[in-house]
Amino acid sequence: MKHTETLNRNADFRRLYHRGKSYTNPALVVYFQRNRAGICRIGITVSKKIGNAVQRNRCKRIIRAAYSEIEPLLKGNFDFVFVARGKTKYLKSTEIKAIMLSLLQKAGAIET
Repeated sequence: MKHTETLNRNADFRRLYHRGKSYTNPALVVYFQRNRAGICRIGITVSKKIGNAVQRNRCKRIIRAAYSEIEPLLKGNFDFVFVARGKTKYLKSTEIKAIMLSLLQKAGAIET
C-alpha cells in the first residue's frame, strides 16, 4: 500500500458511515467518500459477530491483501471503510479482490 494511509480516528469512521455512500455484498460492505488529503485512506472493521480474534484478524489480512492488489487501479483520492461480513471469513483474498473490484467499479473509484 504505497499511496494509502490508514484511518485511525473514530470521527473519520463516523463521517463515512453517515455522509459517505455505500455498496454491499454478502461478503463485504464498502463506505466511501472523496477527500482532500491528496491520497487514499483505508479503514477496516470486523465485528465480534464474525468470530474469535484469529478469524477477525484473518478477515482484516485478506481485505488488506485484496486492497493492495487493487490500489494501482484507483483514480482520485478517496476514504474507504471496508466492513467484513459473515461470509468474509470463508473466502480467499482473490475472491475478496473480485468482490472489491465490482463494488469499487460501481462507486466509480476504479479506472475502467
